[in-house]
Order: sequence, then C-alpha cells, then structure tokens
Amino acid sequence: MAGAVWAEDEIGRKWDRCFTDAILKLGGGVVLGGVFSLFFFKRRKWPIITGAGFGLGMAYSNCEADLNASIRQQTPRSKLEEKK
Repeated sequence: MAGAVWAEDEIGRKWDRCFTDAILKLGGGVVLGGVFSLFFFKRRKWPIITGAGFGLGMAYSNCEADLNASIRQQTPRSKLEEKK
C-alpha cells in the first residue's frame, strides 16, 4: 500500500514541476518575443505569440517525457503482479 502512495506523491510532484516549468517557459517566451517585437519587428504581436507557443511547446515536451519515464518505471511491477 505504501508503494501506491509513494507513486501517487511522485506523480503529484511531477505535475507540480510541469506547471511551474510551463509558467516559466511561457513567461520567458513572452519576454523574448516582446524583445524581438520591440527591437526587430516594429511592435508586431506575432513574435510574442510565437515565443509563448515555443515556451509552452518546450514545457509540454519536457513534461511528457518526465511523466512517461515514471510510467515506464511502474509498468514492470504491475506486469509482475499479473503473472503471479
């Protein structure tokens, strides 16, 4: 029973890291897009939107890899339990 609680806690911590990573990368993309918009693209909106999109995309990719790694670690245990 303790193993299930630990796995749930670990998944919860990973989700928290995913949300934090998404907020930071979104903010960084918006700031970087704003700088490019201000200095190179005559204050257009599309560099800001593109920067935000890249930031969210990077956060999604990192989160997906992190969550899939934890799922792969837990899968062999459940398969072993089914065989017994």
